[in-house]
Amino acid sequence: MSAAFLVARDLTKSYGARVVVDGVSLTAGAGRRIGLVGDNGTGKTTLLRLLAGLDDPDAGEVVRPDDVGFLHQELPYPHGSTVTTVLEDSLAEVRRVERELAEVAERLAVWPGDAGLLATYGDLLEWARVHEVWDADRRVDLVLAGLGLSGVGGDRTLDALSGGQRCRLGLAALLVRQPRVVVLDEPTNHLDDAAVTFLQRHLAALPGAVVLASHDRVFLDAVCTDIVDMDPGVDGVTHYGGAFSDYLWAKRVARARWEQRRAVEQDELARLRESVAVTARQVSHGAPRGNTSKLAYDYKGARVDKQISRRVRDARQRLDELERTQMRKPPVPLRFAAPVTSGGAGDEVAVRVRAAGLGSRVWLDELDLDGDGRLLITGPNGAGKSSLLYLMAGWVRPETGVVQHRRGLRVGLLEQDVVFTDADRTPRQVYAAATGGRGDVAGLGELGLLAGRDLDRPVGVLSVGQRRRLALATLIADPPHVLLLDEPTNHLSLSLASELEEALAAAPGALVVASHDRWLRRRWGGPTLALEGGRTVGRSSVAD
Repeated sequence: MSAAFLVARDLTKSYGARVVVDGVSLTAGAGRRIGLVGDNGTGKTTLLRLLAGLDDPDAGEVVRPDDVGFLHQELPYPHGSTVTTVLEDSLAEVRRVERELAEVAERLAVWPGDAGLLATYGDLLEWARVHEVWDADRRVDLVLAGLGLSGVGGDRTLDALSGGQRCRLGLAALLVRQPRVVVLDEPTNHLDDAAVTFLQRHLAALPGAVVLASHDRVFLDAVCTDIVDMDPGVDGVTHYGGAFSDYLWAKRVARARWEQRRAVEQDELARLRESVAVTARQVSHGAPRGNTSKLAYDYKGARVDKQISRRVRDARQRLDELERTQMRKPPVPLRFAAPVTSGGAGDEVAVRVRAAGLGSRVWLDELDLDGDGRLLITGPNGAGKSSLLYLMAGWVRPETGVVQHRRGLRVGLLEQDVVFTDADRTPRQVYAAATGGRGDVAGLGELGLLAGRDLDRPVGVLSVGQRRRLALATLIADPPHVLLLDEPTNHLSLSLASELEEALAAAPGALVVASHDRWLRRRWGGPTLALEGGRTVGRSSVAD
């Protein structure tokens, strides 16, 4: 087996009583790029740490090469370290091999027939070839430029960089080092579109293996040669060949087959139960018999009874076996089982904006949103997308200009950072209070946004994604006429994000979405409003 391969066998990892990774096996050969997908809490980060050797499994083993690179969320350097220090440290092994190659070459010039020196030189040369040692300095320049760091001076200290710059520097150091196995957890965080595009191309060209987890569906589709689904399948964790688009199709087919096999098996169980019950009643030993009946039973009934008993026994054995080994029921996926908006007013204007602004945060010349209009707001961080949503929702008053709502209009806004004032209340209680008692527990459960086990947990212990789903549930319990969504796919599983997009496409009212999600943006069919520096770029008046 090539040393560039990463092999995991039957990995298991628990934290207390909770099993996070259960019997996972994985093989990553040179040139393979494996994407881990699955709902939050399915063990993606834990598996990545096990593969990288940062944590030890409770059971199973990992065979990995010596040089495995893991993308840390925070750089493992003192804050006073400089950019140059970080980059040179990442190249330490490259520089060492380069020096040793030169030294061994000089010694071979003196002793050209030395077998030991020839073997050492060959090993060093192979390592240098795999890690592209002589291209390292050019690689530094390319990676820094590609990740938007070329303007950051080498003498800048880490504490002088923003959090996003530090994350990009950590990624740059890992790419410059070019280990045989690269392990990445959400590598597109803090990257703009240009940097993500560069990262896609760079990873696709790496000679080694890559294992990554990401919520960026476009990134997964562009980079991955394989997808490992951490959500429970019929046989546990499932491997799919191909890119993310291939996985989506294959997963739908696999689930349909699972449901079909389960239905066939349940039909057989029902038949066996009926067979055991019916055949057991076919002979009644308690019925009175005359002399003739007794004689007939001696010659014929006993044989029939034995045959029936054998059939009952065989059916019961098959029933017992099937009940022990029956396929488990496919888990009910979280879904959007209700409209997200109520009916609009056609081409009547629902929200009108005229020369409205909030200081330097955002300013919009003109916008008319129809009762069934669609609008996607794009722009970099800090461009004012969230501020514009607050203005349109009427949550803040414009410092200049006007924002008007049609009479009787109900507007709902899903914020990025959802905060519930009472962390001890349960989703059941929050939902009932938000809907004035109209939304019962069954209604919340039927929306499909929260699992039943989470309905009575304090909201303070829920994940960010669970809290956002609860907030959305309270909004659509009484669907608004206009729904405003700020980064709606953040903290959602990939499957649930797709469900949300389908629900939004069918929404009868008006919809405004602010999003960085490239998958959502590529499939958006309505008008788009681009913001930059708090002002519109391109069209300044949008109506559907």
